[in-house]
Amino acid sequence: MEAQILSAIRIAADPAQDRALQAQAVEFLNIVRGNARESCGVALTLFLEQNPDGSRKHDVHVRGFALQLLDDFLGGLEPLDPAAFATLEQAFVGYIQSEYIHGPGEASAPFIRNKFSHTLALLFLRSYPEQWTNFFPTIYSLLRPSIPGSDPSAGPPPINGHVSLLFLRLLVELSGEVHDSILKGARTWAEDRQARDSIIRQKIRQDESENMNSAVLTIISEAEERLVKHRQEAAATGDSQARVRERAGLEEVVESGMKAFAGYCQWIDINLTINQHTVPLIFRLLADPSSPIRQATAHALLKIVQRSLKEPSDKLQLIRVLSLGEVLEALERKSRESRKTGNGDQADEEEEHFRESLGKLACGLGKELVDLIAEPALPPEGREMAEQLLMQLFPTAIQLLADEYDDTSSTILPLFTIVFSSYKKAKKADPQFHLTDAKRQVITSTLEVIVQKMKWDKDIGDDEDEFEDMDEDDKGAFEKMRVDLRNLMDSILNVDEQFVTNAVRTLAVASLSAYGAARASGGNPAGGLSWQDAELAVYLAYVYGELKPKGKVNAEQQRKKDAKLQGVELPATPHDEVILALVQSGISSYPHVAVRAQFFESVGRYVDFFKDRKECIIPVLEALVDQRGMHQPKKSRRGRVYYIFYRFIKQVQKELPQDILLSILNSIRDLLELEIELPPPDSDASSTGSSPTPEQDGNAILEEANTASSIFDSQIYLFETTGTLISTMSSLGEDEQFNLLQAVLAPLLSALSQSLQTPMKDSKDVLPVFKAHHLIQALASIVKGFPDAPTSANSEHTPAKRFEAFKQVAEAVLVSLEAFGHFKLIREAARFAFTRLVAGAGVAVAQYIPTLTSRLLSADCDPSEIVELLSFLGLVFHRHLGAEVIDMLDQLLLPLTTKVSAVITQPVDGTDAQQANAETKKAYLDFILSIATGPLVTVFISPRNLSSFPSLVEGIMGFAADATYPPSQRTAISILANFCLEFGPPEGAPLPVKKPGVKEEVQTHYVPGFEQVIYDRLIPLAFSIPLSPGFNWKDGLTIQVTNEIGVMLKATYKARGQEVLDFLANSFLPSQNAPQETIIELVTKLQSEDQKAFRKYFTAFLQARR
Repeated sequence: MEAQILSAIRIAADPAQDRALQAQAVEFLNIVRGNARESCGVALTLFLEQNPDGSRKHDVHVRGFALQLLDDFLGGLEPLDPAAFATLEQAFVGYIQSEYIHGPGEASAPFIRNKFSHTLALLFLRSYPEQWTNFFPTIYSLLRPSIPGSDPSAGPPPINGHVSLLFLRLLVELSGEVHDSILKGARTWAEDRQARDSIIRQKIRQDESENMNSAVLTIISEAEERLVKHRQEAAATGDSQARVRERAGLEEVVESGMKAFAGYCQWIDINLTINQHTVPLIFRLLADPSSPIRQATAHALLKIVQRSLKEPSDKLQLIRVLSLGEVLEALERKSRESRKTGNGDQADEEEEHFRESLGKLACGLGKELVDLIAEPALPPEGREMAEQLLMQLFPTAIQLLADEYDDTSSTILPLFTIVFSSYKKAKKADPQFHLTDAKRQVITSTLEVIVQKMKWDKDIGDDEDEFEDMDEDDKGAFEKMRVDLRNLMDSILNVDEQFVTNAVRTLAVASLSAYGAARASGGNPAGGLSWQDAELAVYLAYVYGELKPKGKVNAEQQRKKDAKLQGVELPATPHDEVILALVQSGISSYPHVAVRAQFFESVGRYVDFFKDRKECIIPVLEALVDQRGMHQPKKSRRGRVYYIFYRFIKQVQKELPQDILLSILNSIRDLLELEIELPPPDSDASSTGSSPTPEQDGNAILEEANTASSIFDSQIYLFETTGTLISTMSSLGEDEQFNLLQAVLAPLLSALSQSLQTPMKDSKDVLPVFKAHHLIQALASIVKGFPDAPTSANSEHTPAKRFEAFKQVAEAVLVSLEAFGHFKLIREAARFAFTRLVAGAGVAVAQYIPTLTSRLLSADCDPSEIVELLSFLGLVFHRHLGAEVIDMLDQLLLPLTTKVSAVITQPVDGTDAQQANAETKKAYLDFILSIATGPLVTVFISPRNLSSFPSLVEGIMGFAADATYPPSQRTAISILANFCLEFGPPEGAPLPVKKPGVKEEVQTHYVPGFEQVIYDRLIPLAFSIPLSPGFNWKDGLTIQVTNEIGVMLKATYKARGQEVLDFLANSFLPSQNAPQETIIELVTKLQSEDQKAFRKYFTAFLQARR
C-alpha cells in the first residue's frame, strides 16, 4: 500500500499529469483516508521515515498526507487501543526528541511543524487523562533537555526554542478544540464531544493549570529577556543575518506564548493569569517594538476582559485594576504619532494592524462596560464607576473611529452602535433628561467623525480617469464603509433626531450655497471646493431624505397630497430646502464625474420634490441630457444616467411642459443607435460537448453574449422613455403622434429586417441573431412606454391609431421568430415583446398570439420556456375577455395542452430535470385552473375541443392521483371540482351559486355522460388518493390536498344532488365495506354541512381511517 500511496500523491501533486489520471489518484487517496484505521501504520512510517543521514525521506506532500491520515484516525472520541496508543506515544515523543531537540525543528517545512502540533493535540484529546497520564511532565522535561557535558551546578539548562514553539502551538490547538466558542459553533453539536471537552478542561484546570501557566510565562519571560539583550547588542554593534534570524525566532516565541496565554486565560483560574507578575509583563509586551507581539498581547488582554465572572463587581474590579482606559489612550496616541513619522511601508502596515488590535480591545472593553452599566445586580456606585470608565474610553474610541484606514475604524464601530442603542433605551425611560452633557459631547464628536469619514480619500487626485480607474475592490470597500457609517448615523438619529438632521442639513446647504455663490461670481469652475467636499455635500443631500423615520415621511407625504387636493400650498419642508439648494447651486456642472453621478442619484431618488417645484424640472433635464449626463464623452459613464432619466421622466411626465417634450425627444434620438457586438470567438465557452449541433453552438455563444454586461442593459430604458415622451405629447393630434411614433419605429424595423436577411457563414456567426434580439427588445420597450390599452374589446374607447404601429411590431416579431426561432434568445425576445404588446395594444394584437404560441411550441423549447409561455397566456386571458380572445383560446387549447402534456409525461432523470418537470406541471395546472374558474370555461367543450375533453380530464385525474408533489396534486383536484360544477349539472338545472349576491343561472353547457365520470372515476379517486403508497400524512401540504378532496366531493353533490347521496349510500361505500353508521354520518355531513365545514370533517374522517 505504501508504494501505491506514494505514487498517487506524486500524480495528484504534479500539475503536468493528465487530469483523468489525477482524478483517479485523488479518488484512491480519498479511499485510503476513508480507511484510516487500517492505514495509520503506513501513515506513521511515511511521516517519520529517515534517510541514512538523518534527514526525512519523504517530501512535504507525502508527510502532509500522512499527518492527515493520522488526523482522520485520531478524530474519534472512544479510547485508543492500548497497543496503538503506545506506538503513537513512543513514536511522537521520539520524533520530538530527534527533530526538535537534536534536529532543525522542521525549519525547512513550517507547514509540517504547524500540522504536527494539531495531530499531537488530537492524540492528547483522544488519550488524556486516562491513557497519557504523564503528558504534561513529559513535555515539561523536553522543554529543558539536559546538555551532555554541562555542569549541573551552573543552573537549569536553557529552554529549547523548537520545543517551546511546539508546546505553545499545542496549547493554542487544545484551547481551540476544547473551549473556543467560534470553532465549537462551527462543528456539529454532539453531547459526547461536549462532555469530553468539559472533562479535559476540568482536569487541566484542576491538576495542570498552574504548571502549564508557569511554563508558558517562563518561556515568554526568558525569550523576552533574551530579546531585549539581543536588541541592545544589535544597536551597539550592528546587525547581521544571523542576528536577524535569531531575533525573529525570539519574537516568534514571545508572540506564540501570548497566543497560547490568550487561548487558555478564559478557562483557568483568573488569579493565575492576572497577578503582580503577569500584569507588568503584559504591559511591557504591549509596548514592545514588534507589532506581532503587541497584537498578540492586545488579543490576550481582550480575552481577559471578556472572560465570564460570577459577580459583576468582580468584572468591574478587574477592569479598574488593569486601567485599560489610560493604557489604550497612551498606546493609541503613540501609534498615531509613530505613523506620522513613517518608518517604511512594512512598519506602517504593521502599525495599522496593531491599531486594529487596539480597536478590537477598546470595543471589547466598551461592550463590557455597557453591560455593567445595565447590570441590575451592580450597586449604583458600581454602575456610576462603569459609566465613568466608559466616558474615559470615548476619546480613544473616537480617534480610532476617525482613523484614515477603514479596517481600523470598522473594529470600533460595534461599540458605538451598542452605546447609542443604550442611549435610545434611556431616552424611552426618561425622554427629557436622558442626555447628559458628557453624552451629548460623545454624540457630537461621533457625528463629526462620521461625516468626515463619509468623504472620499483626499489622496485620490482630481483627474476623473484616475477616479474611474480605481480598483473596484477599493471602491466597494469605501461604499460598504459608507453604509456602515450611515447605520451608525441612524443609531444617533434614534437618540437625538433634531440634532442629526440639523447638522446634516446645515453642512449640505452651506457647502452647496458656497459653491453656487462662487460659481455665480465666474471664478473657479470647482467653486473653491475640492471634489471630495463637493461630492460629500451632494451625498449628504441624498442622505438627508432618509434620515427621518419612515412613519414621519409617509405622514409628510400624505399632508402634501391632502393639501394639493384642497388647493392649499404648504410651506417648504427642510428636505425641500436641501433639494432646492442642490438644484439651484448648479453643482451638476462640477468638473468631476463623482460629483455629477451623486447629483443624478439624488434627483432620481427624490423625484416627488419636482412635482411641487416644477421650475426645477428643466435644469435637471438639461443636466441629464447634455454632456454632464447622457451625452458625457465616456460611454461607460452613461448607463446609470439612462436609468435615472427614465425614472425621472416616468415620475414627472404629468408635470412636463408640452413645449419641451419634442426637443427632449430629439436630443436623445442619437442615443437610440444600437452598438451590438459579440465576444471574440476564442471566448466561446460552449465547446463542452464532443460535437454540438449548429443550434447548440450558436445558442451557447448567444447566451454568453447576452449575460455579459453591456450598455444595452441601460439603453433599453431610453427606448421605453421614448414611448413615454411620445404618449405624453397631448398637444399633438393623434395623427402627429402616430407619425412621430412611426419615425422612431421605422429605423428599428428596417434594421431588424436587414438582420433577418443577413446570411450567416457558419454556426458561430450569430451576430445577426444577436442584433435581432436587441432590436426586438428595443421595439417592445417603446411600446411599454405607452399607457396600457383597455382590457376588453367591448370598451367604449375607440382603438387608438398607435395600435396600427404596434401591429407592425408584432408582425415583425413573428417574422423574426419564423426565421430565427431555433435560437432560444429569439424565443425569449418574442415573449418579452408580446408581453408588452398585449399590455400596450390589448385585443388589437390578439390575432397574432396563436401564431406566436404555435411557433414557440414548434421549436425545441425547454420546460422553462413552457412555464414562461403558460404564464404569459394566463395573463392575456385574465386581462382581456373580448370575442377575439375567446376565439384565440379556442384555437390554442388543443395544441397547447397536447404539447405540454407530452413534455410533462416524459421520463426524467436527475434532480434538475425533476425540478423542471415539477415547475412545468405546476404552470400547466395553474393555467388550466385559471380557465376552469373563469368565464372562458366553456372553451373546453367548444366544437373544436369537445372530442379531446375526455383525454384532458383523464390527464388531470392522473395528476390528481400523483402524490409526489402535493401542490400540483391539490391544483388538479381543484380543476376536477370545478369541472363537476360546470359540466356535471343536468341541462336546464339551476347552477350552484359560486359567490353570494350573484344571480342564479341555469345549466347551458352540460356534457353528456359527465355524471358517469363522477361516479366511475372522481368519487373512487377521492377515497383512493389518501390510501396511495406515496401519500405522506406527515407532510403539512397533504392536509391541503385532503381539504381539496372534500371540496371536490361537495362539488359532486352540488352538481348531481340526491343522485350522489344515493350512489354513496347504496353502492360505493358498501362496496368499500364501510360500516352503516359511517355511511349515514358521511352522507348526512355531505348533504347538510357547508363547504368549509365539510372539507374539515372529511380530512378528519380520512385521518381516522388511514
